[in-house]
Amino acid sequence: MTYAGDVSPVEAYRVLTEDPDAVLIDVRTRAELIYVGHPDLSAIGKRVAAVEWPTGGGASAADFTAQLDRLGIDPGAPVYFICRSGSRSRFAAMAATAAGYERAHNVAHGFEGPQDALGHRGTSAGWKVDGLPWRQT
Repeated sequence: MTYAGDVSPVEAYRVLTEDPDAVLIDVRTRAELIYVGHPDLSAIGKRVAAVEWPTGGGASAADFTAQLDRLGIDPGAPVYFICRSGSRSRFAAMAATAAGYERAHNVAHGFEGPQDALGHRGTSAGWKVDGLPWRQT
């Protein structure tokens, strides 16, 4: 299943700023959101929805999309999925597309981006490196 495509964090933030219907969904675990940090959309009057992508424990892609449905997101609205590196969020965008969300995008490089030569994230690409607003809880 395909999806609407990958977009840079800067492009996602631009659309989130300009389109009142656009939504950002962080699919990382609660621990990642707390300890690593998360995008902050408060300056544009929005909140990031947290819907964890199933990685075990019996949850499924159907459970994930059911949670999206409960959020009341318009299936025609632009929806941007973000994770640590852009991998889980790509699967989330595919699942959302299969469930009828017409404009499901993956935020390329995610929140922290790929690992550098030393095995560290957050140094070469991603939401944080692009200087977009974020916070730690």
